[in-house]
Amino acid sequence: MKTEIRDRQSAISDPYDLDSLEAALQGTRFAGKLHYFPSIESTNTHAMQQAERGAPDGSVYLADAQTVGRGRSAHTWESPAGSGLYGSVLLRPQIAPADILWLSLAAGLAVQQAVRKGTTLEADLRWPNDLLLGRKKFCGILTELNAEVTRVRHAVVGIGINVHQPQFPEELRAIATSLLIETGREWPRQELLVALLQSLDDEAAALVRSPERAAQSIRERLEEGSSWIRGKRVRVDENDGFSGVTEGLDARGFLRVRTADGLRTVLSGGVREA
Repeated sequence: MKTEIRDRQSAISDPYDLDSLEAALQGTRFAGKLHYFPSIESTNTHAMQQAERGAPDGSVYLADAQTVGRGRSAHTWESPAGSGLYGSVLLRPQIAPADILWLSLAAGLAVQQAVRKGTTLEADLRWPNDLLLGRKKFCGILTELNAEVTRVRHAVVGIGINVHQPQFPEELRAIATSLLIETGREWPRQELLVALLQSLDDEAAALVRSPERAAQSIRERLEEGSSWIRGKRVRVDENDGFSGVTEGLDARGFLRVRTADGLRTVLSGGVREA
């Protein structure tokens, strides 16, 4: 199986070394649970299907290309072969459904830390699921959930990071970027993936161990590591749409925005700079 995978990867300039990847993940929940696809429609769709079939906590679904990559609000995600880090992580955290937003926010912090460690770049976090370099997006996170009233059955955290793209289609050039574009050099996807999964393992464990303490830590780190949490003038694409200045996160992790009509909470809308 691994020989076949390596043969399929031969055309990729930055292939994954699955043996060394497995070795690097020893001691994490992800060890021995890595599933690799040269191409797949969507790692999130596949992960959700496998979750329903009983796949264990910590299963990772990694692809070199996605043909139907998905983002929030039915948006698509550009996923050309070998150009980015595309993967989904299946978690079965013993937390209340109300705490699941903290897991998604923690995944953003895990990406931020991995990029900082692997490239020295300092990414900005745009609530709830985008990471930016300057004013352009290079990473998106999609968290999907299956839950009962009192417990989370499973959550899938899908992460797409633009790594090697030298350019984007004309309609995306003003809003999208990659690590290559920003630095002029290539960064190994495997090193980013290892750092990301190690950090995500720590974040998930902390959230299960003490949801309140983890939420406080996530909130504090977001306020320090994101220009979007406080004092940012934004427009929100939710219901009839509204504009205002961000005023931190509420107790559940939702963004608060001070508008001319008072304080409003963003539950699901996209947030953009006004």
